Amino acid sequence: MLLSFYNPDVLGDILIVELADDTNVEQSFEKKGNVVKIYNNETNDAIGFNFFGLGKSLGIEKENGQLSLDQKQVDTLNSAIKDAGFSESLEVDNAPKFVVGHVEEMVKHPDSDHLHITQTDVGLDKPVQIVCGAPNIDQGQLVVVALPGAVMPTGMEIWPGELRGVDSYGMICSAKELGIPNAPKQRGILVLENGTAGDGFDFAAAEKMFN
Repeated sequence: MLLSFYNPDVLGDILIVELADDTNVEQSFEKKGNVVKIYNNETNDAIGFNFFGLGKSLGIEKENGQLSLDQKQVDTLNSAIKDAGFSESLEVDNAPKFVVGHVEEMVKHPDSDHLHITQTDVGLDKPVQIVCGAPNIDQGQLVVVALPGAVMPTGMEIWPGELRGVDSYGMICSAKELGIPNAPKQRGILVLENGTAGDGFDFAAAEKMFN
């Protein structure tokens, strides 16, 4: 995954790139030239980079907020990383992060009275496991899924994680979480359409309902 942010009005000409969740991670940084590597102290793996003074060469001088970097821009960043003497390299990640999902299976969480474990088909090779606490979640629903790498309207970032010991790969969203105007005040996910598990939905057509 690759999240990138640019806010010249606040930070100046600095591109922030995030590669992994840094929540509760002991981290350090190393600066070489115009590149700063942020890494996990325990694993030494890079969790992000800051790039200084590359706005013009990347063509992002007038951008503000989250960016979607293309291959040419990522190649420029990889050249900067290599020239600085770091061994890591970045990969383009422009896969959709907000998608329509079909809840194929749902079971109760073994260590919670309100969480459920779903197997949700999002059009990938196999369903993804998502833990959901919404009271209206049910098998057979069409829902909106924020996959890892998504950034919610509030700025919250979605990363792979776990809830009470169970792995969860994304979030099934409510209308409020998606920033939809006049969203219902009561708790619950946004259900696009009811269906039956195994119906074989056309995901490309279904996503037009949301996008």
